Amino acid sequence: MNPEIRTLNSRKLIGKKLEMSYINNRTAELWRSFMPRRKEIKNKVGAELYSMQIYNGIFDFQTFNPNHTFIKWAAIEVSTFEEVPEEMESYTLIGGLYAVFLHKGSSSEFQQTFQYIFGEWLPNSEYSIDDREHFELLGEKYRNESPDSEEEIWIPIKPRI
Repeated sequence: MNPEIRTLNSRKLIGKKLEMSYINNRTAELWRSFMPRRKEIKNKVGAELYSMQIYNGIFDFQTFNPNHTFIKWAAIEVSTFEEVPEEMESYTLIGGLYAVFLHKGSSSEFQQTFQYIFGEWLPNSEYSIDDREHFELLGEKYRNESPDSEEEIWIPIKPRI
């Protein structure tokens, strides 16, 4: 499972966010509140959904603590921030260099892919993690718990010094 290394331009996103930890995972709550209202968002660019994590500092798999909190977004890309629906917010994803992995399988199998990325690929690559947004891009092949589901995992990287 080798990633594609891509440079991403900044993106404008509109969506909802919640603070959570991996122990107190509120992802389902976040998406349940966002999905019924996503059609209210104007000026969409594509149909892909962004499941984005903003960690407080660099995410380090070696010292991972499931109690540390982070901000999680459920969002969609837009061309402008002119109309932001009530109870939603705008966010500019910084962009930059990313390692993009394709996860195939159910969301419950995501942990295996996550362990491979941070436990095997990253330590053996010429890159280190960067302190920017992590996100999953959920396109037309995303099916949550289906074994046929596909999603892209975008990990912010920088060349190792």
